[in-house]
Formats: sequence, structure tokens, C-alpha cells
Amino acid sequence: MPKSEGLTSGLPGPAGETAAESLPVTGDLPRWLHGSLLRNGPAGFATGEGALRHWFDGPAIRHRFTIGEDTVAYAQRPLPAPSAHAVRDEHRIGFPEFATDPCRSLFARLLTVFCGDGPAAGSGGVTVTCFGERYVPLGETPLPVEFAPGTLRTAGVVAYEDQLAGQVTTAHPHLAPGTGDLINHVTQFARRSAYRLYRRRPGGAERELIGGHRVARPGYTHSFGITDRYAVLAEFPLVVNPFAPLLSGRPFIENFRWEPARGTRFIVFDLREGGVRGVYETAAYFSFHHINAWEDRAGELILDLCAYDDPAIVRVMSLDRLRPGHRLPGAVPTRFRIGLADGRVTAERLTDETLELPRVHYVRHNGRPYRFVYGIGAARTGTGFADRLVKLDVTTGATREWREDGCHPGEPVFVPAPRGAAEDAGVVLSVVLDTTDPAAPGSFLLALDAGTFTERARARAPRTIPSAGHGLFTTTRG
Repeated sequence: MPKSEGLTSGLPGPAGETAAESLPVTGDLPRWLHGSLLRNGPAGFATGEGALRHWFDGPAIRHRFTIGEDTVAYAQRPLPAPSAHAVRDEHRIGFPEFATDPCRSLFARLLTVFCGDGPAAGSGGVTVTCFGERYVPLGETPLPVEFAPGTLRTAGVVAYEDQLAGQVTTAHPHLAPGTGDLINHVTQFARRSAYRLYRRRPGGAERELIGGHRVARPGYTHSFGITDRYAVLAEFPLVVNPFAPLLSGRPFIENFRWEPARGTRFIVFDLREGGVRGVYETAAYFSFHHINAWEDRAGELILDLCAYDDPAIVRVMSLDRLRPGHRLPGAVPTRFRIGLADGRVTAERLTDETLELPRVHYVRHNGRPYRFVYGIGAARTGTGFADRLVKLDVTTGATREWREDGCHPGEPVFVPAPRGAAEDAGVVLSVVLDTTDPAAPGSFLLALDAGTFTERARARAPRTIPSAGHGLFTTTRG
């Protein structure tokens, strides 16, 4: 079995519930580290009637590593959603996914795109976010489902008490620096499509419109940037005719077209005054994940993101390409300087190393100047699969790495030390897929000292956890 195939093996179908009260731990966990790492990702890639086509498809499953004094417990629970029920209980693909379609009728497509939950079924298998006391797994459709972090049990759909229309959202909302408001946007597919940026205040159920921007052909957006005053939506030239998902008979993402001559457009929303501050253009790029953003004293808006030259990564992450070992393209941390007054946009690489799934010291540095970002990286030769964790100093370009043969780490989550003065005082947690034995892959929770980027401890999981999805660390017990 090729090594890359080991990354998608071990999960032939949707997984059920698992719990382990005590995992074997080697090393020394920090005494102050008490809480849970919550992770979200795919539950499986096959059904009774055939395989799902893309890493972003399929039902979601939640994972929890609970860390106490020298102990680690584990639990997992599938997310109940309409698409998950169809796959897990009926062994069929009942809803259109990111890149898999059940070949439903034209009438059903019309209902889904213009009256229902959007081009996808709302499986919520991308990330986990916390807003106030609520924890929700998110995908790219506006259907948040609350769950209890202590049990992983679902508490129900988080209803919106407003009429803000939109079928697609980003899986990475932000908490606004200074206010704690949840900021996100939805894209409405219509004859006159639009991006709509909104805020949701703590404890509120209504989304308040900050500003809208009309567009003939919406772009695919997975995340966005935020500062104290602005939100920045990067519209890359991977765009779609809003009626194509309805009429083409193809899965959602296959309707998008790469048009590099359009370039990249940064749509800057004003969080204080409302509306759009301006639209700023540069060369064609593609990105899934923003790293951070802030405003400098010279009047420039600084935006760091993990940039690709084109959207080939979307196609290559189809399962039929992953299993034979096609090489994955790498994202490079890139800084964009946007002149809000003169409209100039410049770009520079922060390093030549690849880095994806970026995380920073979010509480202290989200929307503000920062120094360190953590992510996954890959060797310059080989399959391109993530085979290392990377710490990048964005002020110098220096990097540190953790790697181990046959191991493929997932997103690093930074947990700050309670009284740490330094930006990198804390630990980095990652769930690592171990394919050392391709016939029996496994996973473990890894804890690194964030400062030295050396291993402190690891705990072996009772099952294989695929390398996908995002997560967060919480001290909430309920």
C-alpha cells in the first residue's frame, strides 16, 4: 500500500461512538494543561452504494481529547445531520456534497439552492467554533448545530432570528477584537448575487448586517481576515455562475471556474461605519486559510494568508487522486499590504517553506501584529502530504520543525500558558496519523513545547483519526 493511501484507509465507512477513559501517555504534560481538545473531521468515505469523492465530503464526526493531571481520555461521536443519516443509516449518498452528488432531480436542485440549506447538505465537518457558551461544528452552509463539549451530544440547531439570506458561508468565523461579536459572511446565489458580512452579538440570535457587496459571479471563499476596524474578504478568481449548481448536474465545487485574468480582489468592510471601505486588486492567487491581519501606522492593511498559485489543490484532494499518490501542491505564507488610501497592493513571501492550517495566539494577537504562526508542512520532494509541524517567525522568516518518519500531523492548536508573558509561551497540540505500519495505521495526540518546538508528551488514541478538520482547546466541562 502506498504511504499516501494509508491516509485515506482505515475508515471504510462512517464511524460510530468510541470512548476510552485512559490513554497510554509517554512524556510529561504541563501541570497547568487541563481541558479538552475538540476536533472535527470526516467520519468515513464510503457508503453501501459507493465512495464519496472528496476529502471535504461526507458526514462529520467530533473527537475529544480530555487532558487532566498526567491523564488523557478520548471520545468520539458522529454529528447527526441529514447527510450523515443518509450515509450511516441508509447507506446511500442522499444529499449533494462539496464534490459528490447523488444525481437528484432538477426540481430537487432548485429547492436546495434557492429554498433550502444551500449547495451542500450542511454536514458541518470542517471546524469547531465557540461563541459564548455555545459550541458548534461548522461547514460551508449556514446550519450550525450546537453540541455539549463534555459529552459531544448534540443540543440542536442554532436558529437565527433574522431574514439574512444566503446559501454558503465560511467555516471560519471570527470573534471581533475588542467586542467579542461573532463576525462572518454569507453568499447569496441569485440573479444579483451578493456577499453579506454580518455580526452576531454575544447572547443574541439575530445576525446584524454590516455591509453587502453585489457580484455577478461569486468566488469560492473558505475564510477571511479581520482587524480592529476592518474585515477583509479575499475574492480569488475561482468563480461560479450562480445558476450553474442548479442546472449543470455537477457537484457544487465542479461548477467553479478558474479565471486568473480577473486577479484577486480584496473587499474591505468597515466594522465601525458599516458598508464597504473599498475593493483592492492584485494578481491571481488562491487560498483556503487566512493567517492574520492588522492595520499599521502607515495606513496600510496587512493581510497574511497561505497562498497557492492556483486552485489545483481543490482537484488534487479528490480521493481518487489522493490514493494513488498524486503530489499535493503546497501553500506558502504570503503577506499582502493593502494601501487603503492609494489602492496599491503588494505581496511578499514570508518564507519559502510550505505551511497550511495556520494557527496563532488568537486571544492576544487576532487582528493585531504578531510574530509566530504554527501550521503543517511538507517535504519539498515526495507526495506533498503533511509530514511535519512548522513554527514560523514572520518577523525573520526563521522556521522550526517537528517530524517523525511515517507520521502525518493534523492542525496544530496553540494553548497559551496561564501566566506566560512571551507570545509562544504554551503548548502546541496536534492529532498525528501514524502510518508506520500501513496495514494498521493509528493516531496519537502530540504535545509540543511551543517555545522550543520539541516534544513534551504523546497519548495513543484507540482508533485511527484521519488527517483532516480543525479544532479548538477549551476548559469548559459541560
